[in-house]
Amino acid sequence: MRFIHLADLHIGKRISEISMLDDQKYILDKIIEIADKRKVQAVLISGDVYDRPVPPQEAVELLDSFITKLCELDISCMIISGNHDSAERLAFGCELLERSGVHISPVFNKMLKTVTLEDEYGEVDFVLLPFLRPAHIKRYFEVEDNDCAIKAVLDNNPKREGIRTVLLAHQFVTAFGNKPEQCDSEVMSVGTVDAIDADVFKDYNYVALGHIHGCQKIGYEHIRYAGSPLKFSFSEVNHKKSVTLVELDREGTAHIELIPLKPLHDMKKLKASIHDILSETEVKYDYMHIILTDDAVMDAMQKVKTVYPNTMSIEFENSQTKALNIPKFEGGKSFDIKSFFEEFYEIQNGQPISEEMKRLIDENNMYGEEI
Repeated sequence: MRFIHLADLHIGKRISEISMLDDQKYILDKIIEIADKRKVQAVLISGDVYDRPVPPQEAVELLDSFITKLCELDISCMIISGNHDSAERLAFGCELLERSGVHISPVFNKMLKTVTLEDEYGEVDFVLLPFLRPAHIKRYFEVEDNDCAIKAVLDNNPKREGIRTVLLAHQFVTAFGNKPEQCDSEVMSVGTVDAIDADVFKDYNYVALGHIHGCQKIGYEHIRYAGSPLKFSFSEVNHKKSVTLVELDREGTAHIELIPLKPLHDMKKLKASIHDILSETEVKYDYMHIILTDDAVMDAMQKVKTVYPNTMSIEFENSQTKALNIPKFEGGKSFDIKSFFEEFYEIQNGQPISEEMKRLIDENNMYGEEI
């Protein structure tokens, strides 16, 4: 059984008010080419299909085009909702779509959808576990923590004896107390989402995870984040984006190959003076974050865009900014939104945040569960 594992498409995403739709269409077409060339039987999308619960029309049209092309190639498609998706909207028409080989996780109601495909060695079950919080699960099971909650769901939907089984999930999974490698956009979006230990999933033949944008295994070789197919923040500039191609053998062992993806526009950082930038002889269309080392530049963005038209952001790093000692968030590290805000408040106002204001923020849950 050969299939492609995707996740975190975030169709319809905008970065610095620049639409990523052209880039997303380009990369999805490349994935179609790979799926056709490698003769896969299925494409798995493990959540965050859209970037927001109510996606724009163009985003819906792009997903429609993508799954239609898969259907034309007789490739099954399996989709679960992520924390950025509306489970209800994503599941609209799922029974009709199933007739065409498009299988979408329904709104959670205790039972999980299982799709069975066959290869030369027999049946393979694909279990669709949408993004769930403990509050969703506690409607049906008496559980205490998130590990217990997810385990209760899986125990209520047991694997079939002797059948190779693949699980699609969109959760924040840790292994032996270690978190996956994250970038700043993920830390901000994950917020206080409860972690689940990888041991909960270890008995599946392959676990197709979504939620984290960097491709990586978590605890076990067969429990993997596909990562996003495109870079969605400048903390991802060093990511090597790829398609995860998985082949299950007769025994159910997952053989994994990462196929590199080359984007329409890359995302890069550049630190230079305005003189060095304007000395470039070629216009470059990558998405750029420019760090200018000059003390001051009049109309900096306008000048930079003569060389890098797709510049998304500019910052200055010089003797004056260093003297301010403004703290920077570093992706991949533990992120405490309260502490970060209190530091920012003190820098902006020249005095610490008052205890009264702290209490007001806490009582009104102003930080929320996600940022």
